[in-house]
Amino acid sequence: MTSRSATRERRDRLLRLVRSGTDRVEDLAVHAGVSESTIRRDLAALERSGRLARTYGGATSVAPFRERGLAERIAARTSAKAAIGRIAAALVPAGATIFVDAGSTTAQLVESLARDQELTVVTRGLEIALALAAEPRVDVQLIGGRLSAGSHGTTGALALEGIDRFSFDLAFLGADAVDPACGVGEPTVDEAYTKERVAARSRRTVVLADAAKLAPRSVPAWARLPHGWTLVTDECDPALLEEYREAGVEVLHPATQTA
Repeated sequence: MTSRSATRERRDRLLRLVRSGTDRVEDLAVHAGVSESTIRRDLAALERSGRLARTYGGATSVAPFRERGLAERIAARTSAKAAIGRIAAALVPAGATIFVDAGSTTAQLVESLARDQELTVVTRGLEIALALAAEPRVDVQLIGGRLSAGSHGTTGALALEGIDRFSFDLAFLGADAVDPACGVGEPTVDEAYTKERVAARSRRTVVLADAAKLAPRSVPAWARLPHGWTLVTDECDPALLEEYREAGVEVLHPATQTA
């Protein structure tokens, strides 16, 4: 057996093991009879081909894309999203004009925003606007357009027209999936293009996504982001985060924050 065919056979076996529930690097190394570093290289190759997704310390099989409703997303990974929201809120200076996307993770940013400073918040998300509507020092601008049943965010010609009326100091975007090369994955082309338009109007683009969003997923559409965007996430495989840094993405997560 050639080296190439042996590698292919080993990776096929790893894929079967992951699908059957063996997902830790150390366990996969024992089953395959190779070193953990070899397993990590194999998992990276399988991830690049879209056959599985790496997690912290292991891997998981890739499920077909399904857009979850907002209520379902709000209930998922709440502590991770809260940590992401706190990090993101610390980036906002007094007097800034910011865009806050629709979504469950951006909602955590809103929870952590300082209420004692002047801000202009532009949003396409109904829940985001309602959460800030009673704040006397926050000027809330709700972008109109076609309302998404999944995200409770607006898209379409009216949304794009509204976005083009502003320039943002910071834009905080949610995501169904994130990739260092492709950008932000979305359920529709309209959602993806809306986020591209926001990023084009912003001095700095910040994507808020927990570690589960950083694996390859078969999302229907991608929003391309300007070079040098920022990712705020929770604890994740360091090797995966390094791929983002190598692509020119600034990465912020709890371990990068000083007390």
